[in-house]
Amino acid sequence: MAESYRKSNRDRSYKSSRSERKSKSVREHREKSKTKHTDSKTPPLPIMEHFSMEELLKKRKLLCENLEKFETYSYNEPKTMNNINERKRNHINRDKQDNKSKNYTDVKIFKEPLPDYNHEVIHSSESEDEEHIIEQRRKQRKQLLEQLNNSQNNIINIEDDIKMNDSQVHYEIENNDAVNSIKNTIKETTDMFSEKDEFPKNKNPEVIIQDNNDKNAELADNWDDEEGYYKARVGDCINNNRYTVKSILGQGVFANVVRAQDNTFKDNEVAIKIIRNNELMQKTGLKEMAILKEINDNDPEDKYHCVKLLRNFIHKGHLCLVLEPFYMDMRSILKKYGKHNGISLKALMIYTRQLFLALKLLSKIGVVHADIKPDNILVNENKNVLKLCDFGSAAKVHENEPTPYLVSRFYRAPEIILGIPYSYGIDIWSTACTIYEMATNNILFTGGCNNKMLKCFMDLKGKVPSKLLRRSKFKDQHFDYKNSFLLRKKDKVTEKEKIVEMSHIVICKDLQRDLKQCFKKLTSNEEKKLLQLKDLLDKMLMLDEKQRLSVTDGLKHPFIQVQI
Repeated sequence: MAESYRKSNRDRSYKSSRSERKSKSVREHREKSKTKHTDSKTPPLPIMEHFSMEELLKKRKLLCENLEKFETYSYNEPKTMNNINERKRNHINRDKQDNKSKNYTDVKIFKEPLPDYNHEVIHSSESEDEEHIIEQRRKQRKQLLEQLNNSQNNIINIEDDIKMNDSQVHYEIENNDAVNSIKNTIKETTDMFSEKDEFPKNKNPEVIIQDNNDKNAELADNWDDEEGYYKARVGDCINNNRYTVKSILGQGVFANVVRAQDNTFKDNEVAIKIIRNNELMQKTGLKEMAILKEINDNDPEDKYHCVKLLRNFIHKGHLCLVLEPFYMDMRSILKKYGKHNGISLKALMIYTRQLFLALKLLSKIGVVHADIKPDNILVNENKNVLKLCDFGSAAKVHENEPTPYLVSRFYRAPEIILGIPYSYGIDIWSTACTIYEMATNNILFTGGCNNKMLKCFMDLKGKVPSKLLRRSKFKDQHFDYKNSFLLRKKDKVTEKEKIVEMSHIVICKDLQRDLKQCFKKLTSNEEKKLLQLKDLLDKMLMLDEKQRLSVTDGLKHPFIQVQI
């Protein structure tokens, strides 16, 4: 009995000690949970009024929408916000399912923490994450405000609403080095619901602001086209509004030319040659400007019929030469007044003399024009004065180098094609071709290439002399070792190029016949003049430059001196 009594006492003491230990652990656990709750940074949930299930769901939905709106203005840690929103949506869906299972109409939110520790930990971690992110955003906004307020060219409008329904963040940031680092982190969007007009105002209604994709007209690289020509428009004001563009006259290899009104003088028009914007053309333009200034210095009384340079300036990277204006060029005169027969003999005499005077001035200063043709001859409104223009190809005589493509092809002298050193004679040849074209309104030599141009020369003047070919640099391209001409032509059947050797050349072109076809019903004096014109052209079109008519002899020729 005693033994069983002692055994029962040991069992009771063991159970009591066990229950005491259990109760003690429970008390310690409760104290830890209380301290954990009191140490949490999450503030206690506020006491709210009773809401119906529909109202509560609406509030939750509104809260989710606000959180999504607020997420668009987050500058850092977008992944964290996405995770929080995902957990929120999961909790909302889970609460919906729990609420459907319970049949109650009112929901109470208590100030005291819920006994469910797992639920408490989840909510406290979520609130801690939210507070931490909000605090980080506030600090970042504060830093941004301090940096942007120190910048002079920045306009920042930040409006924060506590409810986050009408939150707006708007930045207007101009180019500033202090804000370049901020631009990389801020992706701005224009608020289409803002009451402020955020679109740029066009101060000048006549100026059209183009889209950036269409190359804004305000950009420097939009002044030129792809080939470097200045894109002039009627009405443009250039050189500090001194000149107003009235019309576009034309475009050449080196530049385009416009007619402009000089606003400093009433009823004073000028022609402005705008050189292409590239290094080679700029050098050519400077060279032309130097030659024009030399012409002005050697012709102060304006007697030698070369166009005058009035002034020069730089406009948007283009060298601009201001020249005296003229009515139209000789090619336009021939189209308008020459019809199919060219101009009259009397006008032809006057124009020929003026051309020789221009050549005399160029030979005086040692310059070769190297591009004489109807397009580069200007005529005044009364059509009694012409002037030689476009000195873009001009150069000093001692600077010439053999090149087969100098001068426009129809007006190119034989020595250029053959590669023989040239001089003033190439201008005499081009002038003769121009005079013939003015007389007949037809081009004298119409070869499609240099090889066919030589064939046209020989059709008029016969075979090229052997002594001339011995000095030729490009002889092998057109003649064989026997000095027989090698004509390059296409085969009519195969359409392949073939070479035809021509050892004998037959003269088949007659200047006298061509001139008579254009000048009909002439008086005896006019027929004499026509013969004089034919003689002048023959002497100017000698194949050997050394035998060609000089400028001085040309001015003494009877076609110019003797009046009708």
